[in-house]
Amino acid sequence: MRKGKTVTTETYDTIVRVLADKFETSGAKVHPDAALEDLGLDSLSLMEFMFAIEDAFGIRIPEEQLDPRQGGITLGHMESVIQAHLHQLALTGTVPA
Repeated sequence: MRKGKTVTTETYDTIVRVLADKFETSGAKVHPDAALEDLGLDSLSLMEFMFAIEDAFGIRIPEEQLDPRQGGITLGHMESVIQAHLHQLALTGTVPA
């Protein structure tokens, strides 16, 4: 059994689905504690992944909140940032694009 953070939200499931569908990344290396740089994506693919994630949620995440060039960002952290961003949009009554 894997130790570490367990994430079972629709947000996390969407992140994993984007990885699988658009970047053919799935399996054992995809888990909440997986760092983006450990998923086998090069720097251009990481930027494309971020754009695909933003499109999937209909949002734009400022780089200061989530910059894929920054080392150590995990899928679990990404999920948390997206959840917080969506929550903030809900509080302000802003509908994602």
